[in-house]
Amino acid sequence: MKLNENILFLRKKNNFSQEQLAEKINVSRQTISNWELGETTPNPEQLILLSKTLQVSIDELLGQETNHNIINTSKFNCIYLGSMIIGGVVAAIYANCANRFRYDEILFIIIGGIAIGYGVGLMINGIVNKIMWKKSINLKNQKS
Repeated sequence: MKLNENILFLRKKNNFSQEQLAEKINVSRQTISNWELGETTPNPEQLILLSKTLQVSIDELLGQETNHNIINTSKFNCIYLGSMIIGGVVAAIYANCANRFRYDEILFIIIGGIAIGYGVGLMINGIVNKIMWKKSINLKNQKS
C-alpha cells in the first residue's frame, strides 16, 4: 500500500475521524484529507507523530512492512495454555496410575508435566510463527 492508503486504513482501523487524528498530531483536518488523497505527504516530524498515534512503525506507515491480511499470531497464544493443561493432565494420570508416589511427589510430577507442556507450546508457537512469516514473505513477493 501507498502512504496515503496506509494513513486512511490505519485511521479507520483506530476509529479516528480526520478531525480527531488532526487534533492528536497538531495539524488541520484538511491536512489529513490531503495526505489521504495523496496530494501532500507528512514531513518527518509528522510521520513520527502519526506512527505513535496510529501505533505502527514508520516503516509500516510508509508501506514497507504492511500486510493487513496476515493472521495475527497472538491468536495462537492459547497454544501455551492448552499444551500446559494437556501436559499436567497426562502427568497426573501417570502419577495416579503408577500407584507408587506420595502426594507431594505427585504434585511435583504434575508441575513437571505442566512445564513440559509449556515447552511443547513454545515449539508449536515457533512453528506457527515461522509458517506465518513464510506466508507474509510470499504475499509480499506476489504484490511486487
